[in-house]
Amino acid sequence: QVQLVESGGGSVQAGGSHRLSCAVSGSTYSTYCMGWSRQGPGLEREGVARIYVGDGVTYYDDSVKGRFTISQDIAANTLYLQMNSLNTEDTAMYYCAALRCVGSHAGCSRICRDAGSRAYNYWGQGTQVTVSS
Repeated sequence: QVQLVESGGGSVQAGGSHRLSCAVSGSTYSTYCMGWSRQGPGLEREGVARIYVGDGVTYYDDSVKGRFTISQDIAANTLYLQMNSLNTEDTAMYYCAALRCVGSHAGCSRICRDAGSRAYNYWGQGTQVTVSS
């Protein structure tokens, strides 16, 4: 089982940068897919970025591509989301998530690529990011 705890939420001005962290504990494997999702007021939760742990390949939603960067420090059991050029539409609760996959490297890599944020098995409690103009 996996436990995820986000930190680093807060307020930032539009155009600014911010970084979120996710502490990962429990039973994890290099075949897992890790990611960040968010949910704005009155909106459904949507995937923002994800990374296949085994090789570090990343995927981004078009709304954040070129502005956000997901990364991992495996030794430190930490997942990060670097957010640049923030705008007010980035205001949301941000959640760290993990997709459990037990299988081959190739198979789990494909699942991470194709499933997106639709198949996460584990979720953190969320951390609020508010962007003001």
